[in-house]
Amino acid sequence: ILFNLLIADIFMFFAGSRAEDSVTQPTEDVMAVEGQSTTLSCKFTTDQTPYLFWYKQQGNSNPVFMMRRDKYSSGETDVEFENRFHAHLNVTTKSVPLMIQRLHLSDSAVYYCALRPTSGQTERRF
Repeated sequence: ILFNLLIADIFMFFAGSRAEDSVTQPTEDVMAVEGQSTTLSCKFTTDQTPYLFWYKQQGNSNPVFMMRRDKYSSGETDVEFENRFHAHLNVTTKSVPLMIQRLHLSDSAVYYCALRPTSGQTERRF
């Protein structure tokens, strides 16, 4: 069974963030085969310490937090995504690809990669 995995990117703005802070994902749909593995790309740009997040959105529901990765820890992963979803923050290539193993039909969704550069300031979302 073939199905689509859509990817999109968002950027969480914080006081002190600069225009050069961004995330980039390919805009095309990812076609994948049930039972196989696939990797979704996410590249980022920031001069600050990055915190990267992955979210999953199905249908008209709100995006669901999947995981956070940062430079100084292993991050956190929601229990629902611990077994088949993996991401590693690579500060050298400035990327945090999301690997999905043993694809299920229920994995068909929009996946968002988000960046939060740390500046020690108060959060402001737009």
